[in-house]
Amino acid sequence: MAADSHGSSDGSHFLDPAYLIGHVKDATYFEMPKAITSSKSPGKLKLPQPFHEFHGEGKALISSPSPELIEHFELKVTKFMVLELVAAVIVAFLAIGLARNVRGGKLPTGRLWQALEGLLLFLRDEVARPAIGKADADRFLPFLWSVFFFVLICNLLGMVPWLGSPTGALGCTAMLALVTMGVVISAGSKKLGIVGFWKAQVPHMDVPFVLGIFLIPMVFVIEVVGMLIKHFVLAVRLLANMFAGHLVLGVLIAFVGVIVFQTEAYLHPLAVSVTGASILGAIAISLLELFVAFLQAYIFTFLAALFIGMAVHPH
Repeated sequence: MAADSHGSSDGSHFLDPAYLIGHVKDATYFEMPKAITSSKSPGKLKLPQPFHEFHGEGKALISSPSPELIEHFELKVTKFMVLELVAAVIVAFLAIGLARNVRGGKLPTGRLWQALEGLLLFLRDEVARPAIGKADADRFLPFLWSVFFFVLICNLLGMVPWLGSPTGALGCTAMLALVTMGVVISAGSKKLGIVGFWKAQVPHMDVPFVLGIFLIPMVFVIEVVGMLIKHFVLAVRLLANMFAGHLVLGVLIAFVGVIVFQTEAYLHPLAVSVTGASILGAIAISLLELFVAFLQAYIFTFLAALFIGMAVHPH
């Protein structure tokens, strides 16, 4: 048997971690069927790179000390950027459409708008108001609603063949967590004042003055670091769940390629049995991923509301 393009004659490269991760992480192209792509880049629909004229193709603006962990920084358009823009447009379409439907007190009609209103009311009554307080929650609803649906749609885009989940990249989840931290700090500062917010990070302690000189700054540093860690975990939690789910799907499908290469026939009994088991497993994992897409959007929004509530009501 002739060796494949990766130099493997038994298809073992399909289970290579670098090969699998390459299909899950961000890229400057969409992986598509070879029949609809050009012969120059079979299986890849490359995205235009208008920024290359500024710094040159393949040249990094900032070099990474560990490129195997963190890629060099360069201005480029990636598929996750495109999908994030698509998600933002969908969120805007849903929000504007529902606002028009309920303008003037009219009830929403149709299953889509009724389901959407049900989700919004659930987030208001079961997430925002219990976590932040009824008096303050409503002014944060636009942010929480936007975060929920943006994360949800980004998660669901990963279920569409040949696309991907932007929330499976640290850049996306880190920015979501950073924006959330900005809302938390600004909400607390507006409610308590800038000085009052940072003073509230240290709980009241009845300690001697001399001990307080050492203890209070120490507690303040611990609380500030804790706030940073909480938002970092917020990003990593979403990233890990979405990335791992798609990686498991990739592994299950890769078994098909390995067995077909080794048996040299699609209709070999072993190939048929492994293919069937892999497809059934992929379907089961896909259904689980569909549940996880909603669950992780809910968890992210709930934790964001909880952090805001802790900022505006520190004690």
